[in-house]
Amino acid sequence: MVSCARGLRPAVFLDRDGVIVIPHFQNGRSFAPRRLEDFRIYPDAAASLDRLKQRGFLLAVVTNQPDVGQGMILQSEVDAMHERLRRELPIDMLKACFHRQDENCDCRKPKPGMILAAAGELGVDLTKSFMVGDRNSDIEAGHAAGCTTVFIDLGYDEAPPDAPDHIVRSVAEATDVILGTTPTTQGAA
Repeated sequence: MVSCARGLRPAVFLDRDGVIVIPHFQNGRSFAPRRLEDFRIYPDAAASLDRLKQRGFLLAVVTNQPDVGQGMILQSEVDAMHERLRRELPIDMLKACFHRQDENCDCRKPKPGMILAAAGELGVDLTKSFMVGDRNSDIEAGHAAGCTTVFIDLGYDEAPPDAPDHIVRSVAEATDVILGTTPTTQGAA
């Protein structure tokens, strides 16, 4: 188990699409699934998140879902997807921003609003926590919140983040990096 001062616990914040959910790819870009029947969790996600839980990490999904704000998908469809994540993965919290980019809200990544809100509600030590994402906005939000960042490079046709702390190719590799860089207390699994 990982221990932190002041009773706060470490967490792993995870983006949804491209990290634990398989996105749709088109012309070098990724897109969130828009129908529940197209919603697929990466095969290694559950085992990876289980490993993190066993080591004492809280797990929070923080996801931008602007397709709702743009009227491309109903929020009820996204809610059904998120209920499936809660059933199938050992997550402690899920935060979603449904705003469009032009609304300039505080919750939409690259701003750290969702991370900070989840950290406050869960009692998280951000200095001992990680943000895992597949886009520049995820890495910027993680840095702004004070987390160590892990970039999952899926080869998108867009600018990669400037300075992620780690670069990997999957959530399983991200888990290996997190567990490999985190000190454990005696008797931890």
